[in-house]
Amino acid sequence: MCPTILYYRETNEVNYDVIIIGAGPGGIFAAYELTQRNADLKIAVFEAGHALNKRHCPIDGEKIKSCIGCKSCSIMSGFGGAGAFSDGKYNITNDFGGTLYEYIGKKQALELMRYVDEINLRYGGEGTKLYSTAGTRFKTACIQHDLHLLDASVRHLGTDINYVVLENLYAHLRDKVSFYFDTPVQTVACAKDGYEVICKHTGQESACEDTIYHCKKCIISVGRSGSKWMETVCRELDIPTLSNRVDIGVRVELPAAVFAHLTDELYESKIVYRTQKYGDKVRTFCMNPKGAVVNENTNGIITVNGHSYEDPAKQTDNTNFALLVAKHFSEPFKDSNGYGESIARLSNMLGGGVIVQRFGDLIRGRRSTPNRIEEAFITPTLNATPGDLSLVLPKRILDGIIEMIYALDKVAPGTANDDTLLYGVEVKFYNMEVEVNEKLESKYKGLYIIGDGSGITHSLSHASASGVHVARNITTNK
Repeated sequence: MCPTILYYRETNEVNYDVIIIGAGPGGIFAAYELTQRNADLKIAVFEAGHALNKRHCPIDGEKIKSCIGCKSCSIMSGFGGAGAFSDGKYNITNDFGGTLYEYIGKKQALELMRYVDEINLRYGGEGTKLYSTAGTRFKTACIQHDLHLLDASVRHLGTDINYVVLENLYAHLRDKVSFYFDTPVQTVACAKDGYEVICKHTGQESACEDTIYHCKKCIISVGRSGSKWMETVCRELDIPTLSNRVDIGVRVELPAAVFAHLTDELYESKIVYRTQKYGDKVRTFCMNPKGAVVNENTNGIITVNGHSYEDPAKQTDNTNFALLVAKHFSEPFKDSNGYGESIARLSNMLGGGVIVQRFGDLIRGRRSTPNRIEEAFITPTLNATPGDLSLVLPKRILDGIIEMIYALDKVAPGTANDDTLLYGVEVKFYNMEVEVNEKLESKYKGLYIIGDGSGITHSLSHASASGVHVARNITTNK
């Protein structure tokens, strides 16, 4: 039986046909498809972060050089989700980015991702390039060195064009959907004929104190930053979950020329390597040609990520990408995210945020200093604290990263140069994998859980596709 909430104070009630929790890609594309298929639906979207035009990170590189711990991180939360200021890569593939295809089938998953791509082009992404790894000569070169290049078509919007697409989508939706920004949802509960949503207002754009929002259908799409909240909801509603993995590693920054022969043709190259020492898989992730390294704030923990731009005027002389090792725990320890958090907090404790180290210093067993960073033949794009990553990352993970760097050096000579910069730590937190059916519906009829918060999708394209999938199910099966 679905738990309900008892209220001991007078409350107002507002009714909607569909409430969407989270305005990331899953929530946006769910709202878009719902309005396209049934203009009469009364829809609300609740988002803990700011509206798109109010999402501004205070780091300017001059007065504010590092994360100051904003109550709501504009990089991670708000309209567009954590992908709003990403480099806007939409990978059209089932080989990585999530396991959506296990629920809806490989063919349908790809069709939905292509549909999302068409919408992005229609709303400002026209003229951007679609890259493909199919038939590339680099696949052979990688295999010859025990590296494995995954297949994908990649639409690169760039951080700037990605923002334009989101602006246009919001302009299209704002008169069709009720948006509640700066409004984190506290509780989701069962009610007669649907669900009740209780929220806490923290901004100026809506007022929901002492208000219960009722809906016939509820879509939860809270993203990775909402993983802890999602776990609480699943626990309160007794929705089964499975432990998921956490990805831990570093962000590599090097001269753009080192990877130019790959990025010019492929842009994004997802390369997987199995280490000889431990047999662990290490993979490249989120490659940003001529991009910049940036901070992220996830639940008060400062980690690192990367962005890149379509506009040549905003491009840098460097390329950055992540090297990640996946860790999955089952018995007796099951808290994969807690493990990743502890490593990230150690980095924050030692470096006051993100630590940067030259590869040459790392393999020589010495910490990087401001002077060594200053004398390097590469200019860092992020103001990070010089230090020693061997004091932060577990030996097994660090050994795997070092082995991967030497392997990449064989297909991209210069990767293992002394001055290659490593920023740590980069952590990709994944929600516990929530039990849903082929409609992405929980054990409660009409309660859908989608996007990265479900633990099923791990990318912009998969999350967006999951939103479209659920919207079509809702409008088909009223």
